[in-house]
Amino acid sequence: MFQITDLAGVRVITFFLSSVSAIEDVIQREFWIHEKTDKSKLLEQEERLGYHSVHYIVGLRESRYSLPEYARFRELCVEVQVRTILQHAWAEIEHDVQYKAKDALPARIRRRFMTLAGMLEIADREFQGIQEEDAHLRALARSDVAAGRLAEVEITPDALKAYVDRRLGSDGRMSDFSYRYTAQLLESLGFRNLGQVDEAIKDISDDKISRIIYGGRQGQLSRFEDSLLVAMGENYVTRHPWSHSNDQWYVPILETRLERLRASNVEIGSYCPGDVSDTPQAPEP
Repeated sequence: MFQITDLAGVRVITFFLSSVSAIEDVIQREFWIHEKTDKSKLLEQEERLGYHSVHYIVGLRESRYSLPEYARFRELCVEVQVRTILQHAWAEIEHDVQYKAKDALPARIRRRFMTLAGMLEIADREFQGIQEEDAHLRALARSDVAAGRLAEVEITPDALKAYVDRRLGSDGRMSDFSYRYTAQLLESLGFRNLGQVDEAIKDISDDKISRIIYGGRQGQLSRFEDSLLVAMGENYVTRHPWSHSNDQWYVPILETRLERLRASNVEIGSYCPGDVSDTPQAPEP
């Protein structure tokens, strides 16, 4: 029954090494594993380099093939291969070069393949390490925001979201792009940490400002940006990247908002978070 196992198969390609283990958990839960071959362990035992991959021969569990629509697949076995995207790239190139002319492949080319395999293995581990450190820093930043240690928090999209959610209330309409753009805007305005941001807008009612300017309550990040406008006043106008376009189309819009606020007796500040370039760069799209 298991002599031919590649009549059907699937290859699962992941970004990170940790996902390989997560996928194994899914395979164990959903299928009956007849055979598992860990290419990585085989290579380690043989003390040689090569592409790492985990191969499974699986079949349906009884809970699945007992159902009428799956009964005809009861005896079917399929192969599942799991590897990272770097392992996949190496394996495909190595397969294309070596297996088409394996006997004729010069030794010096084989050695270069082995060296490259080692480099990609290091790269896989580094990507995994970067992912883990990024997750740690994100969690630390959210913890610092929750504890009010804002001066210690670098302005990142994730940290900014945690801050404005806490101060202005969450808003499910906001996209990741919106927080990324606003974080870049803060940097263009001269802010370097969330402590400066909080100092600038701590006494400003975002709801009141929004209703004066627009006649109604706007979304989270619009209220946040208008709070910065009130806190910084003309400094916000001159430092905003859009104010430096050739036609300066954004300046009249900001000045109109400031006029409405002054007409409603709103005190406009002049907060300066720090030195920035004379010609701020627009946030990347």
